[in-house]
This record gives sequence, structure tokens and C-alpha cells, in this order.
Amino acid sequence: MAVVNSCSPKGPDNFVFVKGGHFINKKSNYYGKGVAIPDFYIGKYEVTQKEWMEVMGSNPSAFKGDRLPVEMVSWYDCVEYCNKKSINEGLKPYYNIDRDKKDPNNTNDLDDIKWTVTINAEANGYRLPAEAEWEYAAGGGQLSKGYTYSGSNSVDEIAWYWKNSGDKYLTGAWSWAALEKNNNRTKWIGGKKTNELGLYDMSGNVREWCWDRNDHDERNTPQGRIWKGGGWMGADFCCEPSFMAGHEANGKGPDQGFRVCRNNK
Repeated sequence: MAVVNSCSPKGPDNFVFVKGGHFINKKSNYYGKGVAIPDFYIGKYEVTQKEWMEVMGSNPSAFKGDRLPVEMVSWYDCVEYCNKKSINEGLKPYYNIDRDKKDPNNTNDLDDIKWTVTINAEANGYRLPAEAEWEYAAGGGQLSKGYTYSGSNSVDEIAWYWKNSGDKYLTGAWSWAALEKNNNRTKWIGGKKTNELGLYDMSGNVREWCWDRNDHDERNTPQGRIWKGGGWMGADFCCEPSFMAGHEANGKGPDQGFRVCRNNK
């Protein structure tokens, strides 16, 4: 059971208040590097298809279900969702989206959209988490117990990933044919154990978009936007909060979703 901080301020529904500070999880990429995270709110769950439909009016997901996480959404789709949801709720949009101006810093030839997106840092609207914020929250923030995954040292306790997201538990080597035969897919949000902050599915189910570019990706992948957390078709090591990879911002997949944040305002 997650520890509840009785002093936490009342936030939006289905959001968790994350008390800021330095990283205390020694498995984090940011541990001991002097990085401090401000207070913020983050969604308790990945954004669902029901939530997406209410804002965007259509459902792009490969696996349909109100309580399933939305997937097949690009990074651009997600920043649009954040702004539209903010406007619907009378909040100040966090993003400035210029669809007519190509982002001069976007060098990925696979990205044929390249909108210029900037931020209103003081806005109270919805937004994608920064990578460091995401990793801080997934690692338990100031309540961290130093787990390997987000909430446990056992990946099966907290994550839907390639071995356990189908009809039976898979063993042996990963293969796409085995996943298809086993009917692997996304699962209802909140079906596994929470982490120390009360967050679900920070490890597994769908990969989650972050705000940041992956310019510092040591694997030399093409420039894009960072995703974290692993997903239903991915390996256990992708479910570790410290794992990071990038994808072109216009990319989509049946394991690509997101959750949203808000500033502490």
C-alpha cells in the first residue's frame, strides 16, 4: 500500500501530488547529480480511451476499451490533447503550437510534421511530464524505497510487459510471433500494484511520452521525443524508471501512450 502524505494539498481528481526535492532513489540516472524537482501533480493513471474521446472526439487505439490506456497517439497528438483539455476546463494552455512553422531544431527526417511547440511555463494547464519529473515520480519521489521497478523489485507485481500481457505467461526468447499467438495487448489501467506515491502503471502497459527531446540518447537513435516506462510488448528492463529511449514525435504504436501533469498552482 502506498504511503499517503496527509499534508498533501488537494489536487485535481485522479492526480497525485508529488512533493519535490532531490532524487533519493540510488537507481536513478539523476541520483547524486544535484537535480531538484519542484512540486507538481501527475496523473494517477495513464490517459484512458474514455478520457481521450471526451476531449478529442475519436479513438485511434488498436485495442478498444474505455478503461484501457489510449495508444496509437503521437507526441503531437498528446500536446494537442493537453491544450484542448485545459481549454475545456478553463485552464491556461501550457503549450504554444505553431502548425505553420517548422521547428528548426527538429533534425529527424522521419518526422514530416515538425510543428514548433513552445511552453508557457507558468500556465496551470495540462502538460506532458519532463523526463526528470517522470523518473522522479516513477522512482517514488521522496518516499522512494529504491525499487528496481516503479513500486517493486518484482516486475510481475507492477507491470504488464511481454511475458505476462497475454493469455498465458511466456518464457524463453522474445518473438513477435509468440506475442501475437498469445494475444498480448494492453490491460485496464490500475490492474497492478501502485508505487510508493500511489501511481499505477509507471512500469509497463504502454510507453509514456515525455516533453524532452532525446538529444542525449547514448544509443544514437534518430532525434525525437523521449518515452519512459516500457509497455506490454517490451522487455522487463524497459520497465525500469531509469530506462529511456526516443521515438520520432510523429511516431505511433499500439504500445505508445502517455499520462499528464500539472504545475502546483
